[in-house]
Amino acid sequence: MDFTFSEEQQAAVEAARAVFAGVAPDGVPSPALTAGAVADDFDRPLWARLADADLLSLLLNEKYGGAGLDPIALCLVLRESAKVLARVPLLENTTAAVAVQTYGSAELKEELLARTGRGETVLTVAAHGRTGHDPAELAVVARQEGDTWVLEGTQTAVPWAYNADAVLVPAHTDDSGRAVLALVPRTHEGAVLAEQLSTTGERLAELRLESARIDGRYVLDTQGAWEWLRLLLTTGTCALALGLAEAALRMTSEYAGKREQFGHPIATFQAVAVQAADRYMDLRAMEATLWQAAWRITSGTAGALPATGDVAVAKIWASEGVRRVVQTAQHLHGGFGADTDYPLHRYHAWAKQLELSLGPAAAHEESLGDLLAAHPLG
Repeated sequence: MDFTFSEEQQAAVEAARAVFAGVAPDGVPSPALTAGAVADDFDRPLWARLADADLLSLLLNEKYGGAGLDPIALCLVLRESAKVLARVPLLENTTAAVAVQTYGSAELKEELLARTGRGETVLTVAAHGRTGHDPAELAVVARQEGDTWVLEGTQTAVPWAYNADAVLVPAHTDDSGRAVLALVPRTHEGAVLAEQLSTTGERLAELRLESARIDGRYVLDTQGAWEWLRLLLTTGTCALALGLAEAALRMTSEYAGKREQFGHPIATFQAVAVQAADRYMDLRAMEATLWQAAWRITSGTAGALPATGDVAVAKIWASEGVRRVVQTAQHLHGGFGADTDYPLHRYHAWAKQLELSLGPAAAHEESLGDLLAAHPLG
């Protein structure tokens, strides 16, 4: 078996590294020192550079100006973005665009995809439900009236909602309970935003839909569309967790190699080396499970469990692993790790956000248990 990435995937990584090379993780005020949001908008100059490097259209077909690559390529780029805490809706915008490409009408594709790939139209996804714990599609009811859909409900913690042009909202129909995806413009009658803040200091929104009427061409009602999008979002979140954890452990390694105690670098002490080695093992497990999940989504290959199982395993390792890595990083940095002039505390805040995003480890462990019960192995 060949586990190497393709030339196209490796080229995407090199392009991403070139774009993210100049990004400073502490380019906005520290969330620890800011009462409100750290910024009113995402990093628009970086967004423009990503568009110029064709990294916003990686997964789009050539017809829409894209490269036609796969979710593995997206995860590779997301991994690089998290190393510098890039403040852009790359995950949400790309996955929403691919959902439109896969399940949308020809008219909707022509209207949105090329502009999205050029960074002119920005999309985000409401994936946390009403409380962050319940299935997102159950938080909103969709009722069809002729060629129009009427949406009622609330989605919480919608990322970049104040800056995106439209939000892709999962909902369930009031008749059969099946899931649909509705593209709701940010400024739309019946759509109300209420400000929320994440642990990273970024501006989120509670999206309230009050009899919001959406034209049928902006609704993706194909069976399985939301389930597929949710798996892709979760896998992309795992890629972000891996990149962040790799950067935090690298910072810790560099610090431990320079920080001296009793006349020796602390990296030479067994207690320090063992902790760092344990966290390195976490990284390798996070990486292996991530690529397994991304490969299952990309290839559609059958397995002992549905692809949902591989995604659950990846998210379990990502949630637990990124938490352990940043905690060890803080511990080995000592008081220096809590210094707000040093970026490590930002990585800790972002790690907590990613750990809980789209469900903590315990929620995915429960889902994995249900899958094992329904698909006995052996």
